[in-house]
Amino acid sequence: MSHIDRIFLIGPMGAGKSTIGRRLAQRLGLEFVDLDAAIEERTGVDIPRIFDIEGEAGFRRREAALLDEITQRPGIVMATGGGAVLDPESQRHLGARGVVIYLRASIATQLARTRGSDRPMIQAEDPEARLTNLLAERGPIYEALADVIVDTEDGNPERLARRLAEQVQQPGVN
Repeated sequence: MSHIDRIFLIGPMGAGKSTIGRRLAQRLGLEFVDLDAAIEERTGVDIPRIFDIEGEAGFRRREAALLDEITQRPGIVMATGGGAVLDPESQRHLGARGVVIYLRASIATQLARTRGSDRPMIQAEDPEARLTNLLAERGPIYEALADVIVDTEDGNPERLARRLAEQVQQPGVN
């Protein structure tokens, strides 16, 4: 059995990366890192504020730098932000340094799970259209990067984490 000690969760907002990631890390005895929370901790301000001050480009630079740093740490499950995969360098780091799991969720599920949030990427007149456009842009990247693709529609984080823990411990997964 191969030992997996770096697992990276990718996918759209509302797919359950943080919720499932926390449970998966616990099951595997690994540290859980939420990339967005790590950015907020490092900068001392929340992500909407970073977007206000530096714009998306500034935020993406910070995100890529921290992703590079964190993906080198052993013993982690990391939940990325939905757009972390846009940077080609970040794609290389994710793909080369661990097992990449794409948590897939429908637009309806994303809308339901993100309703009322202050996430900058969905502060739009039509959040559904925004999410649809984001998925059209990012979906092919998620699929290309993924070692494992999991549908999160059933919404039971504990069951999904258990299934993922079993999957990543299979020989030949990384």
